[in-house]
Amino acid sequence: MSGYQKILLVIDLTEDSDLVGERAKAIAACYHSRIQLLHVVEYVPVEPMGETLLPAVQIEEELIQRARQRLKELAVRLGLTDCECFVEAGNIKAELIRVAGEQHSDLIVLGSRERHGLAILLNFTEDTVLHSAPCDVLAVRLH
Repeated sequence: MSGYQKILLVIDLTEDSDLVGERAKAIAACYHSRIQLLHVVEYVPVEPMGETLLPAVQIEEELIQRARQRLKELAVRLGLTDCECFVEAGNIKAELIRVAGEQHSDLIVLGSRERHGLAILLNFTEDTVLHSAPCDVLAVRLH
């Protein structure tokens, strides 16, 4: 086995993103892997077929631009200034799986928060990715 050559680091741009990024960097250092950063903007307009559609498209574009800037800032903090950064819009689970397949990722690294009570029954992103991903998945435990 040649190890992981392409690591897709999925970032939600919260305060935990640095921790998830550091874990991905540690694995990349072991395997001399290339890291790619991904953030998905999931914006659903309140009235998708209403008159507010045009402002909703503008709002989504603003969210994408802000996410691009924040992703670049995170890349600088992590020392990943030469890695590819992807900001996609759509369903988080679907876009994550799509990008991982298109980029031929060997490993997906993402954060996973603890769940309690009824939240355990809901289908969270990391659960869907684990069962649908075209490659290995590392879920970094976040508290």
